[in-house]
Amino acid sequence: MTHRAMLDAHPGDLAAIDLDRLADAIAALQECAQVCTACADACLSEEMVADLRRCIRSDLDCADVCQATLAVLTRRTGYDPNVTRAVLEACVTVCLACAEECGDHAGMHEHCRICADVCRRCVDACRALAESLTQGPHH
Repeated sequence: MTHRAMLDAHPGDLAAIDLDRLADAIAALQECAQVCTACADACLSEEMVADLRRCIRSDLDCADVCQATLAVLTRRTGYDPNVTRAVLEACVTVCLACAEECGDHAGMHEHCRICADVCRRCVDACRALAESLTQGPHH
């Protein structure tokens, strides 16, 4: 069963969110978390691992934030668009930082090039979802 089928099966009121954009963001977040984890591991296997410390940290931070964002997006009951927007904005910030850091090593390490590209795609998917959210209640 795909994540989209699971979104469609949710019994709650989902009119407040674009399910296509939500499904795209979920897929991008899953991919980004996996690729960033793999890139960090690949960096640890490089001979010049000491030169990749910032990249490894950035990869791991990005993977963790993507996983947390994924969890927030997946939980729909009691949905608050303001919280969702804030989490997406934080994820965009971390993914942009990781894309920049990995981009600095992309010419030398293919895994960093791949990671930078995936992070940029995740940024695009998170921004598209954030822009589609309706304004929620302010507490």
